[in-house]
Amino acid sequence: MSDEVTKVEKPWGHELLWAITDRYVGKIIHVKAGHALSLQFHERKDETILVWSGKIAFDLKQGDRMVQKEMIHGDRVHVPAGTVHRITAIDDSDVIEVSTPELDDVVRLEDKYGRADQKPRSK
Repeated sequence: MSDEVTKVEKPWGHELLWAITDRYVGKIIHVKAGHALSLQFHERKDETILVWSGKIAFDLKQGDRMVQKEMIHGDRVHVPAGTVHRITAIDDSDVIEVSTPELDDVVRLEDKYGRADQKPRSK
């Protein structure tokens, strides 16, 4: 594991990767108010998020419908592989994510920044 924290700029804010190992990844996701991550799912990646600050709308596919839940500090959700989901910041927000290590395993179904591709980015 590296001793450095890596900042990755994103169109919606940034990520701070604070732990990267062969078994897990820890990151802080900062999302600017009014911005959203892509509507996405992961083929292998399993993750749990914890809202650290701000307020988000979390979209999650349950069965054949999308459900939206407002989340604030202390709220958390587990997102198993294959689950369609999206984070939208109502206020500037910081979300802690702990996941399995497949960082490039993302299938973007919708994306307001033109990044939707509907196929995995990972090999």
